[in-house]
Amino acid sequence: MVDALTFLTLFLVIVTLLPLWRHPHWLVRGWDFPRLQLAVFALFVLMANVFAHAHWLAIVACFVCLGWQLWWILPYTRLWRLEVKTAKGQDSQRRLRIITANVLTPNRQANKLITLVHQFQADVLVTLESDDWWQSQLETLETQLPYTMKCPLDNLYGMHVYARFPLEDTSVEFLIEDDVPSMHALLVLPCGEKIRMHFLHPAPPSPTENPASAERDAELILVARSVSDSAQPIIVTGDLNDVAWSSTTRLFRKISGLLDPRVGRGMFNTFHADYPFLRWPLDHIFHSHHFRLRQIQRLPSIGSDHFALFTELYLEPSAAQKENGLQAEAEDDAWAEEIIQEQNVSDEKVPRPGQ
Repeated sequence: MVDALTFLTLFLVIVTLLPLWRHPHWLVRGWDFPRLQLAVFALFVLMANVFAHAHWLAIVACFVCLGWQLWWILPYTRLWRLEVKTAKGQDSQRRLRIITANVLTPNRQANKLITLVHQFQADVLVTLESDDWWQSQLETLETQLPYTMKCPLDNLYGMHVYARFPLEDTSVEFLIEDDVPSMHALLVLPCGEKIRMHFLHPAPPSPTENPASAERDAELILVARSVSDSAQPIIVTGDLNDVAWSSTTRLFRKISGLLDPRVGRGMFNTFHADYPFLRWPLDHIFHSHHFRLRQIQRLPSIGSDHFALFTELYLEPSAAQKENGLQAEAEDDAWAEEIIQEQNVSDEKVPRPGQ
């Protein structure tokens, strides 16, 4: 019993400390993902050590690990202060409803997604992993969402955007990897305001895809730096293959200055749809301080390994109001520069619609 508890305690300490090392290998970065599960595990090991009258060092180690995991995930609970205030405006011409959906290429239940688009009256649908088959199935939406961007691929990185409102300065780019696209556009609301939009789906760090997170991190930081000095209303959404509470997503938020409407509201875990005890937030939406939130929710299953995410934002008439976002420090800027330099890329490569 004592040997088993010692092993579990040592394992807990190792997987808690590993993400502090900024090495991009998936065996390191992967421990950013299950922080909720690790918090539950830490609580279990802590209680077991207490009941077994283990050495006080083991008890303290478990307590510190539990506190550390909670520090990362508590902002994504209702215990935290809202980062984005709730919208009170009623002007329908300033409202934007977005569905972000990783459809899973071999999934053949397109009817479920189409039904949700109609049910929630989406103004923008962005699909990830969509190929030619998905493109043919979604053509029926073009009567309601006539403005489109299409990049069907059969490598799990196809992407489509369908919009109710006009899209200007549209561009499909391959910012880091030659087979991983991103989309960029200026969306024109009925009120005449224009929103700069970036749709992303970088490759994850994993043994079956990229062994390291370097490419993913570089794409996120490229976009973050490109929007950081813009006064435009901005939205970034997609499957970022990174959890909301990771150090790299926090770095993205600090460098970009964008806000996360989930903070203070919930985790909205979108992956994995088939395993309730192994879920985390992989599908994201971030926006500039020009917006308030009307609603955000995880949608019912569409047959994919991801749930779709529905977000309704409201563009405030005045952009003067600031929210409670993260602030970048000198260390963050240095880390971002290191990530960019490693891939030998420049944020000048990112399109800046409307500029």
